[in-house]
Amino acid sequence: MRQHARSFAIVANGFADGPAQALLEYLRGRGVDVHAVWHPLNAEDGGGHTVESWAGNRLIARRTVRVPTRPPSSYAFDTFVPLRMPRVDVWFGFNPLACARGLVARRVGRAGTVVLWSVDFVPDRFGRATLLTRTYDGLDKLCCKHADVRIELTQVAAAARNRRHALSRQAAVAHVVPMGAWLERVPKVRPESRLGRRIVLLAHLVRRQGADLLPDVLHLLRDDDVVADVIGTGPLEAALCTQANELGVDDRMTFHGFVGDHREVERMLANAAVGVAPYRPGEGTFSAYADPGKLKAYVAAGLPIVLTDVPPSAAELAAEAGGQIVPFDARAFADAIKRLLDSPDEWDRRSAAALAYSRRFDWTGLLDDLMEELGLEIAGSGCIARRGEAS
Repeated sequence: MRQHARSFAIVANGFADGPAQALLEYLRGRGVDVHAVWHPLNAEDGGGHTVESWAGNRLIARRTVRVPTRPPSSYAFDTFVPLRMPRVDVWFGFNPLACARGLVARRVGRAGTVVLWSVDFVPDRFGRATLLTRTYDGLDKLCCKHADVRIELTQVAAAARNRRHALSRQAAVAHVVPMGAWLERVPKVRPESRLGRRIVLLAHLVRRQGADLLPDVLHLLRDDDVVADVIGTGPLEAALCTQANELGVDDRMTFHGFVGDHREVERMLANAAVGVAPYRPGEGTFSAYADPGKLKAYVAAGLPIVLTDVPPSAAELAAEAGGQIVPFDARAFADAIKRLLDSPDEWDRRSAAALAYSRRFDWTGLLDDLMEELGLEIAGSGCIARRGEAS
């Protein structure tokens, strides 16, 4: 049975581009009412919670609610910001706290269908057998069992969560929706991009991302005129700058920090020649279960990728998308990058493979298919201003 949906809630943590932001753009383009809440995810996000109300592509209201603390302690405030949400037909919660609030809203008649959209899976998220981990797991399991719909980024993550929580048939069936990209708007690399000898790392600068390998890679390539863009910020940014300075490659590395406009990120990717993803093996983090957004951004731009064998998609990227898997080693990365930049034919072939592979992951097609699977018929109402906004 199909459900006519005119109003939606999107509640998520983080401000970088991902499934929640893509869903908002998709729904706005279909003229429906959307109430979006963006809670801070990392300490560098600060303590600001952004609350938005949209009527199609028209922004009705946006405000920032500030709390006196930063993540992770600010997570305690997530379920109270904003204090009241409008009634919606469909509630998308992009983590257990966000979904749990949707379940409460459904119970009191202020939400129809509730969707748990899990954007990562981390075993022992807050440490093995800690009270915080047990609490998180309990809430995650409750949402898996009581949400109307579950969505996972990968089948690996879905299976791991099912095992973790010993989920039975009573749990909602998990739909797998991989990370996508807006292929029509994404600028693409050009043959002359290779000549710029520019590599790019798009990442949250934390240990598991392996960003500390990049200064060593550039040092090894110091005679090859290779330069690097680092897009993103994080607790390791200052240490990376110091490391680059000590190795004498600080003039070859540009740290752009967090770039909030993803279209600007896409432009920077299209000006590069190689995308790197040096995930650190053995960290036991969500990268081993996830479908990292940066990999889809790389292939959408037509960038050949050099990466470690950590994300579930690594082998597929190497087989079908012009990627190359190398060990977590500066020399291995440097050699792979040099060979690629010095071979026009190989670069052209791998860039074309990346673009061909990316066609499977256009957000429009992925989200159209999802709405069909969920039986949701989206019908714009344009009446958000009359119903009132989130408060």
